[in-house]
Amino acid sequence: MVFAHDTEMSLQSAVVLANSAEPPDTLESVADLDRFLADFEYSGRHDRTRAELDAVRALRPVLRELLTAERDHAVELVNAMLSEARALPQLVRHEPYDWHVHAVLPDAPLVTRITVETAMAMIDVIRTDEMSRLGVCADEDCDGVVLDLSRNRSRRFCSTTCGNRNAVAAYRARQSDG
Repeated sequence: MVFAHDTEMSLQSAVVLANSAEPPDTLESVADLDRFLADFEYSGRHDRTRAELDAVRALRPVLRELLTAERDHAVELVNAMLSEARALPQLVRHEPYDWHVHAVLPDAPLVTRITVETAMAMIDVIRTDEMSRLGVCADEDCDGVVLDLSRNRSRRFCSTTCGNRNAVAAYRARQSDG
């Protein structure tokens, strides 16, 4: 494990959320948001309204900018996010996890909680100088964000789809050369 569990989950959810704007858009309904929250075990308030969905959708380019930023710019973005949300880090424990960090109250708007949890996770990435764990998909037709949590730092594609497409293209290129 490169980071603590809550940091990894926050980073993974931010990448999925940022990539949900890539065609095809995978965050178009409140039901899509419900699935996203269940997949990443978000606790706290969830209004299940179109306004909440629209606020989360509007966060996607902000997260993409943060996740693909150079280290010094990422620091500026993280500090602005935490300041705007008036984040106050504290240790909390709830099922199914032991003590971990939350920096906003559970009744804060969902978009605020996602923003702050992502910013808090990025603090660990920045402090450990692990920005190289984040990047853009190596598929020339994709702009998806990649989070590489592998030991050997070998992840190059944002999804299995992009990886498979490139593997098939490379295979076909080898076959046509032979």
